[in-house]
Amino acid sequence: MNTSSSHPSFWRRVPLAFGAFFSTLSDAAYAARVEKLSLPEAAPVAPVVPAPAPVPTPAAAPVILKEATPDAALQLLALLQREARLIDFTQENLGSHADADIGAAARVVHEGCAKVMREYFTIDAVRQEAEGSRIVLQEGFDSAQVRLTGNVVGSAPFTGTLSHRGWRASSVRLPKLSEQHDAAILAPAEVEL
Repeated sequence: MNTSSSHPSFWRRVPLAFGAFFSTLSDAAYAARVEKLSLPEAAPVAPVVPAPAPVPTPAAAPVILKEATPDAALQLLALLQREARLIDFTQENLGSHADADIGAAARVVHEGCAKVMREYFTIDAVRQEAEGSRIVLQEGFDSAQVRLTGNVVGSAPFTGTLSHRGWRASSVRLPKLSEQHDAAILAPAEVEL
């Protein structure tokens, strides 16, 4: 996991994506908030002011990024397809289906995804306090574990309301792959004879 970035890691984004997906399907108010987030906002036009001459600064040490191999992500996607038919569900055009049918399919996908999460990961909350409780973040808090939202001004300590406890993968137990395994094949084609 890359903890040096302010962006969530792949493993942190997986449960966020599933949560957002199912919340968007089941909660119209949530879907409206997501839709507002995805619309580009008109930027205010600022007067053109010539930029001051740049002040030379010492060169910062280059950030060395770890290159992630796609095999683990592809393996997880294959497990989600096998147990939850996730790829089938997301590749389906849902426009012609009734909401009740989509809800029934979403239940199957949800149960399968939950099975994969239980079997191959141990997921723990980042914060132990109850959502909705008031907490204080002291100076030096880990910004990879806690993201500040709302009106963020000043410096720590920050007092706020815990809106989401966060998730951390405390263990990953993906099956080992043979050298010959092609991780890019997420689900083989099926031919019935």
